[in-house]
Amino acid sequence: MELAISLLIIAVTGLVVYAIIKTNPAKPMPLPARPATPYEPQLPDVAPALHWSDDGRFLVEVVNESRYQATLKALAGDHGDAPAATPYLATLVPDDVNPYESAAVAVFLNGRMTGYLSPKASLTLRALLKHKDIEGQVTSCDAQVRGGGVWQSGHLAYVVVLDIEQLEK
Repeated sequence: MELAISLLIIAVTGLVVYAIIKTNPAKPMPLPARPATPYEPQLPDVAPALHWSDDGRFLVEVVNESRYQATLKALAGDHGDAPAATPYLATLVPDDVNPYESAAVAVFLNGRMTGYLSPKASLTLRALLKHKDIEGQVTSCDAQVRGGGVWQSGHLAYVVVLDIEQLEK
């Protein structure tokens, strides 16, 4: 008797689920419209509030440089087959309107966008800015464009490294 009741409950439940699915088919959610051009922050026309330094250690690497390889190649200048190590002054811009990362920090060299700090490094830098009472302000540090040397008949990618205290531990 109990087995018959259990089978009846399972059958009725199956019919109810089937009826719900047939009368309310899942409709795919529309994707948000993609912008016509990729998002890129603007470099504000303000002097940096602070210049960071880590005594020339250059331990912080900028991320997302693959998108900016042409820019980095131009910034690296002529370095032949040897890897570049071209010095620059980097401008670090908290990017509060970035549609992809709420705490992004953009990195500019010579007025040109070259990538971002990693999400973890961005949060650490923003905490340091807040601690120094310059939250949300533009800062600077020394930087180098490295790479581009020849290896196994091809050129290595370029990277940007920053002379700022290590932001990821």
